[in-house]
Amino acid sequence: MNKKTIFACCLAAIAAGGLLSFKVLRNNPAENAGLTLPQGFKASAIADNLGSARHLVATQQGDIYVHLDKPKDGKGIVVLHDNGNATSVKTAFGTFGGTGIRISNGYLYASSDKDVYRFKLNSNNEVIDPEHPETVVSNLVTKRAHRPKAIALDNNGNLYVNIGAYSNICSEFDPQKKGCPILDSAGGIWRFKADKLNQKQSDGVRYATGLRNVVGLDWNQQDNQLFVMQHGRDALNTLFPNLYTVHQSAILPAECMYALKEGDNAGWPYLYYDDVKHKKMQGPEYGGDGVKEADAKYAEPVAAYPGHLAPDGLLFYTGNQFPEKYKNGAFIAFHGSWNRAPEPQAGYFVVFQPFKNGKPDGKWEVFADGFAGTAEQTASGRAEHRPCGLAQAADGSLYVSDDSKGTIYKITYNK
Repeated sequence: MNKKTIFACCLAAIAAGGLLSFKVLRNNPAENAGLTLPQGFKASAIADNLGSARHLVATQQGDIYVHLDKPKDGKGIVVLHDNGNATSVKTAFGTFGGTGIRISNGYLYASSDKDVYRFKLNSNNEVIDPEHPETVVSNLVTKRAHRPKAIALDNNGNLYVNIGAYSNICSEFDPQKKGCPILDSAGGIWRFKADKLNQKQSDGVRYATGLRNVVGLDWNQQDNQLFVMQHGRDALNTLFPNLYTVHQSAILPAECMYALKEGDNAGWPYLYYDDVKHKKMQGPEYGGDGVKEADAKYAEPVAAYPGHLAPDGLLFYTGNQFPEKYKNGAFIAFHGSWNRAPEPQAGYFVVFQPFKNGKPDGKWEVFADGFAGTAEQTASGRAEHRPCGLAQAADGSLYVSDDSKGTIYKITYNK
């Protein structure tokens, strides 16, 4: 980006005791902010330098709530306003960082790594009392790995929270290979009442288990079901060099999409999914040898993607701006790999998964690429930007957040 393609202004705004310092951009959409998109689509970088921008949500009035992984200038949620021609910072609030953020039934829900809060909204979907959030759930399990608590809400007043497993494959907690004791409180999706305050984890229901870590999840309105994207395990070759080549370890296991119902078990840590063989395979820690298939009792993924790409955002597109093929399909933000060596690192893109009648239908395709920068930056894993969150604007545009440099992208379609 240069002076001919953008104008940038560093704004200062006082909001509840903090000085905000974020950069807002107006980009020339003809240059697509460095992204490669299908014909007819345009992209602009509408904000930059926000901090580690994780998930985001947009209102009908043009506001965008962006949740930062760590507070910046003491604030963890930044509010942008997009009037269709330019973007401005309205305010920032919240003393906690985190990932999850949603709007439902007059409230803004936002999660830290251990709690879920809500803020009451007015008729314009603006937070009424930013200094005093209500605590919906507190003291969720949070340990050394997979700490972010991504969230989703259904149509019946339920809140779904990912509680990631604090392990790669549970072997350190299961030396006799007889079970995984941490699954009682992690490695799954927990359901809570969205309108009940001061719940603990024990007040919730373990809705689904056997999920190593989920960051991208969304409620599919067409299917009326929770869909999630699991991060697959690591280190097949490192731990079992006699069973897996370095190439196999770089591409396996698949990152999987699951359509969940209450009581489902996706099988972690006992299995992984091989998207080359299109089979659930028994994990080597639990008697697998790279050939033996897993028990059929475990849930089958509804779609699978190459390994280690880290799916961090999932959005079902319900807008009318994009061509008809995108209606009710899923966009997935892949944060990008770090552990595919000696193969090139990969990901750092947004893909589109076609759906029909509420289920994946057909091959996924790369929708937006170029976030990482050059081919060398992609292959080495030194990505300039890493897509994380997805949100749909009132006019059907698509917002994508980047948690590396805090850039917010807006993707539109010109009919």
